[in-house]
Amino acid sequence: MIMRAFVPAILFIHFFISAAYPSAAKIPRVGLLRVDSPPRKPVDDFRHGLRDLGYVEGQNLLLDMRWAESRLDRLAKLASELVHLKSDVIVTHGPQGVRTVKAATTTIPIVIGRIDDVDVHGFVKDLARPGGNITGLSFQTGELTGKCLELLKEIIPKISKVAVLWDATGTADQLKAMEAAGNVLTVKLQTIKVRTTADFDRAFETAAKAQANAMIVLGSPFLTFNVAPLAKLSAKHRLPAIYTNTNFAEAGGLMAYGPDESDPGWGWKRAAVFVDKILKGAKPADLPIEQPTRFDLVINLKTAKQIGLTIPPNVLARADKVVR
Repeated sequence: MIMRAFVPAILFIHFFISAAYPSAAKIPRVGLLRVDSPPRKPVDDFRHGLRDLGYVEGQNLLLDMRWAESRLDRLAKLASELVHLKSDVIVTHGPQGVRTVKAATTTIPIVIGRIDDVDVHGFVKDLARPGGNITGLSFQTGELTGKCLELLKEIIPKISKVAVLWDATGTADQLKAMEAAGNVLTVKLQTIKVRTTADFDRAFETAAKAQANAMIVLGSPFLTFNVAPLAKLSAKHRLPAIYTNTNFAEAGGLMAYGPDESDPGWGWKRAAVFVDKILKGAKPADLPIEQPTRFDLVINLKTAKQIGLTIPPNVLARADKVVR
């Protein structure tokens, strides 16, 4: 009789604990797909953001990371792995990463750590109400690319031809915005497509032969991963160059104008907030796409001196950071 009474009591206690503490039955699983190679600061920022929100890897969160090591042909396989692990959320970045994960799942929430023109790519219906299973952080490139051309025009008033380095796997919206700005500022543009790092030398040689006065590097994850070699080539060819990622100027490029990477409301640390909201029940369709609100102008004076260029005082005074 005692055993018969005891067994239902145990079952009742088990049911009560499971109901009161459902998280004890399943630890949330977050997949992270990077297009580049480890280690990367964005991943450290993302982990920091998770820790700030109370997540401890291995205790109340499982984090599965996959790295494509800049080989786009590996993305589909890696995305499939994260889907088969039954991730509760998958975090990725760039058009290539998002496109691949989107093709792998229509049900698992996808958080974008960073992308350009998310709506132009067709990944969301609207920035305010994305719809579907995708949300995260995006910056709109139209205004940025136009500003880059304006800055080049200010430091080189007689500029007449600008080479535009474009990752052919990225969005064409930046190119359209660039062409519109070129018409307004009466600057002739020469678009040079690149797909791999093997195209870089040819691209700069093409710009030099065309007698381009400067170069604008349009945004893409692939080009961002390679800011150092791009900066080195621009210096080698004595070609003033500007990019929308501030790491470019810090790596030796002449100038950069883009989102403030230290802004807590932007970037991979902020992506952790999206993950937290989704794990707590929010739907990605209802989480507005967030955009940067602060932009930095970084000028590398050392590079300017190396290529024989004087930065006008009025432009230098507006710089948020000067590399000397």
